[in-house]
Amino acid sequence: MLIAGTVIADLETVVPDGAVVVEGETIAAVGDAETLRDEYPDHERRDLDIVAPGLVGGHVHSVQSLGRGIADDAALLDWLFDAVLPMEAAMDADATRAAAELGYLECLESGTTTVVDHLSVNHAEEAFEAAIETGIRARLGKVLMDRESPEGLIEDTDAALAESEALIEEYHGAAGGRVRYAVTPRFAVTCSEACLRGCRALADRHDGVRIHTHASENEEEIEAVEADTGSRNILWLDEVGLTGPDVTLAHCVHTDEAEREVLAETDTVVTHCPSSNMKLASGIAPVHDYLDRGITVALGNDGPPCNNTLDPFTEMRQASLLGKVDARDPTRLPAATVLEMATTNGARAAGFDRLGTLRAGQRADVIGLTTDRTRATPIHDPLSHLVYAAHGDDVVFTMVDGRVRYEGGEHVGIDADAVRERATREAKRVVEVAGIETVES
Repeated sequence: MLIAGTVIADLETVVPDGAVVVEGETIAAVGDAETLRDEYPDHERRDLDIVAPGLVGGHVHSVQSLGRGIADDAALLDWLFDAVLPMEAAMDADATRAAAELGYLECLESGTTTVVDHLSVNHAEEAFEAAIETGIRARLGKVLMDRESPEGLIEDTDAALAESEALIEEYHGAAGGRVRYAVTPRFAVTCSEACLRGCRALADRHDGVRIHTHASENEEEIEAVEADTGSRNILWLDEVGLTGPDVTLAHCVHTDEAEREVLAETDTVVTHCPSSNMKLASGIAPVHDYLDRGITVALGNDGPPCNNTLDPFTEMRQASLLGKVDARDPTRLPAATVLEMATTNGARAAGFDRLGTLRAGQRADVIGLTTDRTRATPIHDPLSHLVYAAHGDDVVFTMVDGRVRYEGGEHVGIDADAVRERATREAKRVVEVAGIETVES
């Protein structure tokens, strides 16, 4: 396929009348559209306004999609223990499948082609099947919680680790390697030392398996960990083995000098979730300092109950503007830096190579946007437009691994209307079972 338009190939390369040639699962060529049309005359064609690399959701919660709007305007631990965890505990296999499908479809139609997905304790296999079916690229894992957790989610440590290993053996590398595993302890508050050390041992036993957890999102969380362990959160995670280049830590809003040194020295990946951090009033992550230290910082939406959208363009804009306000410097976190967070840095968080740019030999994860919008007129700088003005609903074309998954408002091979109807039905049932008050209750 030959995909033509204004091509944003990478942070420094924009081809105004360009094209991307895809053969199989790989990008074969990127360059001048007229030249490539002559070189590849028999390729199927698509003409789009802007062509860009697929974006990476470096930390999402697809299975929380049924909880969009159930816990607005609440502090993190109240939000988590009074609403989100009860909802997750009430979700059966059907609800989990519907939630994951809904989340992945939202991502695909908004330009996110890869997710690092933090699931739940139960029915994780349903999300894996949803990722395989919808065609999204995913790094995901069953959640582990073996202490300080509500009924229905708390597990025996050994049983949780054994189930995680069974899921690794079944799904790690599925769909031709498009679906991969991350060992996923929820966070230090709900995981014992034995559980956390067991997560490291489990990841080490399986080639290419990563670790994904939350860390230092909220001051109350940090105080709880320190009261329990005598250590700051990141230092505790480092002690039990949950730092390193194969670890993605979501949030890292509140860290001290020693913790930041550990993150840099261990090459641990941090995922910044600005909308969630603002909505839950968790604080402003020190992204400038992380980047200055050479720490890889990706970008994530977090979950629908604390965002309430999985739109990656909204997250890029929020990240840049919040970073400028935090530094009191309009030059900080420019568009190119934020796009890097959402593409190549996200690829590191997800543990996929050959991803994040449109170059020959890269994986063919490509998105196309329309500029047939009043807010897209005029466009002086396509990269700036992508970060500051574009929205997820501008996306009209999404390709993952060389296969078109979304085009012209329709999901390919998936009945999106049926998914939405099923998710609506399951959401109503789940919140009733969980006893969560809603406007419709």
